[in-house]
Order: sequence, then structure tokens, then C-alpha cells
Amino acid sequence: MITVRYAQDRGQANYGWLDTKYSFSFADYYDPAHMGFSSLRVINDDLIYPGAGFDTHGHRDMEIITYITDGSIEHKDSEGNVRVLPAGEFQLMSAGKGIYHSEYNASQVDKLALLQIWIEPNEFGGTPGYQQKDFGHDQGITTIATPTGENGTLQIKQDAKLHQLILEPGSTIDFDIELGRNVYVHQVTGTLLVDATSLSPGDGAKVENQDSLELKNSGDDTVTALIFDLP
Repeated sequence: MITVRYAQDRGQANYGWLDTKYSFSFADYYDPAHMGFSSLRVINDDLIYPGAGFDTHGHRDMEIITYITDGSIEHKDSEGNVRVLPAGEFQLMSAGKGIYHSEYNASQVDKLALLQIWIEPNEFGGTPGYQQKDFGHDQGITTIATPTGENGTLQIKQDAKLHQLILEPGSTIDFDIELGRNVYVHQVTGTLLVDATSLSPGDGAKVENQDSLELKNSGDDTVTALIFDLP
């Protein structure tokens, strides 16, 4: 079964320096029908204005993934990590027993676009961790995060996997789903057919009780999407 969360139905907020859309309840946006999906708790579609950003703030016991779609972000945290994350790269911060960090648009001219993703962990109170990597732009499915960190993936503290999907126009690929698993597809660019369901940028699809998906680029632009394999 596929259930679509359309982009225009998401929560929205504009703070002057930040224009954001919430796939699930977050901050002042609360919708009891959209509190997350399996261990996936947050997908925020953020547009941050030049020179602006999130002042130092804390997190604990959360796996926080940042995916930059345009621009670059400056990251600093209480574990001593000072990094710049450019477009196309993935960052995974394991908050563990507690971490403080700040995030700012690295440009004083251009806007910054990113996805902020929270996944609830299955390990609590551990040492905070930081990982960052560019996985390239190969056609097909590229695995980004796994529980074991196998094959150079980011290691996440949950029985979950994150995949990057890139499809050129006219391309089709099958995605197998293990028995009992849940899948969430978040559309980033292009038009994607998930079986017979069409997704546009910002749309999300909950997939339950299926053993496979047919993923097809049905438009004229390259498709980019994130696929979450969840317990």
C-alpha cells in the first residue's frame, strides 16, 4: 500500500531568515496524523537566507541527517567538529548523550537549501558522533547509511538504511523490500513513478505491506529521491 504526503499539504513556517516545510509535526506545526513514520521522525525542507542559520542548540538521542541540495552549510559542534558541507553531500550526526551545534549558510549572497532528517535511534546515551561523505551521483540506487557502516556507508544507530536514487529520463529500476519492512520515499527533483503513483518534488510516499517497488523516471528531468528502509 502506498500513501502519498503531497508537498502542498506539508506544514509551513517562515521566520524571515528561514523558509521551511515540514513533512511531519515539528516545532509549532502539530498534526496528530503526521507524527512520523516508523523510526523516521522528521523531514524538514529548509531554505536558509544568506548569512543566516541556526544558533548553537542541543540535541540528544537522535540520528540527524543533513542533505544539502543547493549551496553549502557551515557546521560547528561541541565535539570539536568544524566543517563545511557542500551541495550533494550527506552528514550524519549521532547526538547520543548530548551534543551542541550551530549551522549557518556559508554564503553571504546565495540561499541555502537542505533537507534536515531525524531518525529515532535504537541505542541511547552513547558518545556523540559525526560523519560526512560525498557519495557521488551515479545512476541507480546508492546506499548512504546502514546500521553496520558496511561498504563505506555512514553508520546509523537504528535498524534502518538510507538510499539515494538517481534516474535519468526514461529509466526504470526495481527496489526489493524485505518482509515486514516499511519504506518511505522522499522526492527531491524530477517526476518519479512509484509503481503507478506519481511523485513530484517535496512529495513523500509511505510504503507498507509490499515486497517490491517499480521506480520510473516519467519526466524530462533527472530524478533524485531519498529512499528510507525502516523497521
